[in-house]
Amino acid sequence: MIERKVGFIGAGSMAQALLDGMLRAGAASADRLYASDPSAERRAVFAEKIGDNVLADNLQLVEACEVVVLSVKPNVVPLVAEEIADRITSGHLVVSIAAGVTLAALRDLLGTDRLIRVMPNMPALVGAGAAAYCTLDGATEQDAALAEEMLNAVGLCVRVEEKHMDAVTGLSGSGPAYVYLAIGALSDGGVEMGLPRQTATKLAAQTVLGAARMVLETGKHPGQLVDQIATPGGTTVEGLRALEDAGVRKAFADAVVAATEKSRRLAQSD
Repeated sequence: MIERKVGFIGAGSMAQALLDGMLRAGAASADRLYASDPSAERRAVFAEKIGDNVLADNLQLVEACEVVVLSVKPNVVPLVAEEIADRITSGHLVVSIAAGVTLAALRDLLGTDRLIRVMPNMPALVGAGAAAYCTLDGATEQDAALAEEMLNAVGLCVRVEEKHMDAVTGLSGSGPAYVYLAIGALSDGGVEMGLPRQTATKLAAQTVLGAARMVLETGKHPGQLVDQIATPGGTTVEGLRALEDAGVRKAFADAVVAATEKSRRLAQSD
């Protein structure tokens, strides 16, 4: 269990997902969790979960907590950093989930190198996230373990070098959108073949969920699992042929490459 006090600056949906996940998984108790936000409405949502540990003042949160999670939009990070930088000490760990804000930029803004950068994704909202994180030299292995405990409470996480964070953005950050497109297309095919829309969508979504669990839980390469389904001369082989003819495999790979390159361009333009 996380013993340090963890405070979220910004009480948005991702902060809520992380906080809910930690409480649900027993990774942290409510009395160790804090949040601050200018919105009274958002503060009220968090107050239902952690009581009086919800604040309107970011400085009060920094003073109360050993771990400060920047869960604000990227364009707001410089404003928050300017406000809290003087209160950040060597005793603070700062974790940022602001997309595209590099560790070097955070160091310059906050004057500390005890930093962790996280790239979560939207399915964290339902406890099925895929996140990656990287650390700056000032972050200890205990700090990294704390970040992993937070992120594993809402899915799974991997540790990467910062140079790979754009690829993470292109794959798991943007990837849910590619999968939603695939689910929609599978549903369309089912409807074309006579299934009611609601039935087709449920079957498509569950099929994707089940296939993903098979990859994670068996540890087998996706190609091995394909071979287990694709009986020679059978229906699956015919469907796979249609997908290969349409270039679907290349299209998915190209989507990851395109999103990664876009992420790199955005980082260079900042």
